[in-house]
Amino acid sequence: MFEKKIDAKTPDGVVDCEFYAPDQSGQWPGVIMYPDVLGTRPAFRDMARRLVSDGFAVLMPNFYYRVSKVPVFSFTPTFGEEKTVARLGELRPTQTPDLVARDVGPYVDVLLTQPQVRKGKIGTVGYCMTGSFAMRTAAAMPDDIAVAISFHGSKLYSNDPDSAHLVLPMIKAKLYFGFAVNDKTMPDDIVVKFKEALDGAGSDWDSDIYEGANHGWCMPDHPKHNEAQAERGWAKMVGLFKDNLG
Repeated sequence: MFEKKIDAKTPDGVVDCEFYAPDQSGQWPGVIMYPDVLGTRPAFRDMARRLVSDGFAVLMPNFYYRVSKVPVFSFTPTFGEEKTVARLGELRPTQTPDLVARDVGPYVDVLLTQPQVRKGKIGTVGYCMTGSFAMRTAAAMPDDIAVAISFHGSKLYSNDPDSAHLVLPMIKAKLYFGFAVNDKTMPDDIVVKFKEALDGAGSDWDSDIYEGANHGWCMPDHPKHNEAQAERGWAKMVGLFKDNLG
């Protein structure tokens, strides 16, 4: 496996990214993997390597670059822990919809310029907070993104003037949403409204509810990890990438 650190230049600075490919000499379809709210860490590096073993080249950006290079935590973060919550209070304000949208183009560009990435459209996947990042990437770069995937994406629909669902008309990509059960960040009534917005925008979309899986079920280091449903989601993701990326 080939791994290296690369930089993506944005209007606000330089993003430290990690790039993974099966080896240095071949070419594979490209994928941007956005970690969840805790950012780049060992669990997501393992997920990126696993996706590489499935036949893809993966870029993982440190979207908290405005605050810190990786590692953005000086300790091992733990969901719900007081000092983790405090640190997130410093990090999350840098992830407004406008700032996210400004960053995604450079991520796409730097991935597509890697020699190990096959020319053509790429895919993207996000988890929790970054489910909307996948959508915003597909909206900002509609001619480059073939498929965008969100697992237990949070706050995909709201009455806010910059709600994620408002970018749907700009998206050409195939969309997939894996919904958790009892998810306070996407309650059942909001999921219904979101699906109506998808249909209203004419989106090419599909979704599943992962029964028995609570918000955060995909990540192996999350307290709500559900191995069986995580494997189901992984198989769905890989299938979508294989079917939609040349």
